[in-house]
Amino acid sequence: MSIIEQLLDPFRYQFFTYGLLAATMAGMLCGLIGVSVVLRRMSYIGHGLSHSIFGGAVVSYVLGLNFYIGAGLWGLLSALLINAATRKRKIGADAAIGIVTTASFAIGVALISKVRHFVKNFDAALFGNILGVTESDLWIMAFVLVFTVIVAFFGYKQLLFSTFDPEVAPTYGVPTGWVDAVFSLVLAATIIATMQVMGVTLIAASIVIPSICARMLTDSFARMLVLSTIIGGVCGALGMLISYYYDVSSGATIVLFSAAFFLLVLAYNWVRTRFSHGQSAGLRRLAAAETSDLFE
Repeated sequence: MSIIEQLLDPFRYQFFTYGLLAATMAGMLCGLIGVSVVLRRMSYIGHGLSHSIFGGAVVSYVLGLNFYIGAGLWGLLSALLINAATRKRKIGADAAIGIVTTASFAIGVALISKVRHFVKNFDAALFGNILGVTESDLWIMAFVLVFTVIVAFFGYKQLLFSTFDPEVAPTYGVPTGWVDAVFSLVLAATIIATMQVMGVTLIAASIVIPSICARMLTDSFARMLVLSTIIGGVCGALGMLISYYYDVSSGATIVLFSAAFFLLVLAYNWVRTRFSHGQSAGLRRLAAAETSDLFE
């Protein structure tokens, strides 16, 4: 089999094509929303909120509600509670996330142990099942991605101000309460849409790693949004391809590939910093030599 045939081989299967599209969109979504999460110093919220939404998914199943409606409302409520608690400044973000999300996850586990006759398998929600993605899942993910891009584009200034200076922002007319509410809604929607792809246990890495890589490559908020979205999408697509050829769990491979990319960016950043320091030291020595010549 030629190299071209090997590269095109996985695309013969519809489930792989769907999985590749899902992994790419999930990576882009997580990368885009992850910038604000990281800059707000709430990196733990992706991990915590995914656990909280798992509890909401179990509750919605028990009550006979639609998964996306039940889990979405639960996730939005959890995110609003976390933002409300941290806004008081008496409770740290990590503590608020820990209390709200672990309680929600415990509710889900308690219901599973109590009911014991679930038809739905929640393993996919915990560990991801990207090869089981359906066409409707892709449409939902695409809708959330487009909605998130629209929110980031039209609310760019408000998001920028509330992210970097939330205390001063209201003075300039920025409705930080509404900004936090919309941010919470988008974050909850992102986690719900990507839960089946990455699973509860791996979502946090997909939110944090691309945005941190982008942060090391640029200081511009706008470029960070674009770079993090691209990095997330590329890591999702390439991680999916690697998982096919090496027959490894897709979600885990995507995260490991993202981690490898992070190490690459870290090495590049270190070399660039060392080179710029060496160059600056050389310029300072040259300037000192020229200055001393003037006074001789």
